[in-house]
Amino acid sequence: MVSDSEIKTKISPFAIREGEIKVFDGKDGYVSMNQIVHKINIGHISDIHFAILDIVNEFEFITSRQLFQILEDKGFELKSQDKLNNKLEQMVKSKILTRYYFNSIEGQGIFRIYCLEKMGKYLLNSRETECHWQPSDNTKPVPMIKKRLAGNQVLIAFSRKVSAYDGYIVKPSIKAKTSGKVFKATGGSIKLTKNQKSINFVFEVIRREANWQKKLADKMALYKDFYENYVPGDSNFATMPQLILVCEDDNHMAEVFREIITNNLNIDKIRLYYTTDMRQNADTLENVLFGFKLNTETNKYEFENIDLKLLA
Repeated sequence: MVSDSEIKTKISPFAIREGEIKVFDGKDGYVSMNQIVHKINIGHISDIHFAILDIVNEFEFITSRQLFQILEDKGFELKSQDKLNNKLEQMVKSKILTRYYFNSIEGQGIFRIYCLEKMGKYLLNSRETECHWQPSDNTKPVPMIKKRLAGNQVLIAFSRKVSAYDGYIVKPSIKAKTSGKVFKATGGSIKLTKNQKSINFVFEVIRREANWQKKLADKMALYKDFYENYVPGDSNFATMPQLILVCEDDNHMAEVFREIITNNLNIDKIRLYYTTDMRQNADTLENVLFGFKLNTETNKYEFENIDLKLLA
C-alpha cells in the first residue's frame, strides 16, 4: 500500500465535485443465511471477516484503504491491499457488505466505499454486537458520506502518527444545553494523553456542498451553545474540548473563516483551529493545525500555523 507521504494528488478525494452522484457497485440477488453459515463452517468466513464487519459497523462508511490501515493497527497481517480487496469482494458477494463509488462530470472515482448489508447486521446480532443499521442508512447523500470518510482519515492519521493518542470516538454526541438538541461531531473526536493530562479534539468536517454556508452557521450555533454553557463532564468531556474544523483545502479554510467572522459565528471561550484533508498525509501532525491572526500593518487576516508539540 502506498504510504500517506507518497500520495501525490493535490485535491482531496473527499472534496465535493460538481454533479457528483453515488453509484451502486454491490451485488443484486438473494443470499440465504444457510449459505453464510456454510461459509463460516468451512472457514471461508473467518475472524478477519468479522473484524472487518465490526469496523464497518463502527464507521458506517469506509474505504478499503482506511480498512487496511485500521486492521493493520489492530495486528492483522494482511500482506497487501489486494488481499484485503479479495476478502471484501467475498463479503459483497455474500451480501454481508455492499459497495458504492462516486461519479461526477470529472469522471468515475478511483475508490470504493463499503457499508453494511442485511446479512452483515444478522451476523453482528448473532454475536451480540450492537448494530443500529437499517437499509435506509445506505441512501445517505454524497456530502454526508464524504464528511464521514474525511473524518475517518483524520481519526486514523492521529491514531497512527501521534504518540499521545489515547483513543477515538467515531460519532461523539454533544448536547447544546439551551436548545436541548443533541448533535454529532461529523469528524469524530480524539483523546490525547501525556504526563497523566488529557485533552480531547473534536473534529467538524465541512464540505462545499449546496448551501454549505447556512449549514455551517446552523452547526456553529449548536457548538456555541455547548461551549458557552459548558461545565466539566458535559457530553462526557472532562475538560473543554478543542474544536477543529476540517476543510477541503487551504482556500476552503479561508472561506470558512470568512463566513465565521462575517456572520459572528466565533466562539468566545475557545480559539478555533483549522486543518484540511490532505494535510493529514504528512509524516508528522505537529504542523497540520492552523488559525487566523490579524496583520496590524495590512489590516488583513493571515494563516498562522499552530505548533503543538503534543502532536509529535
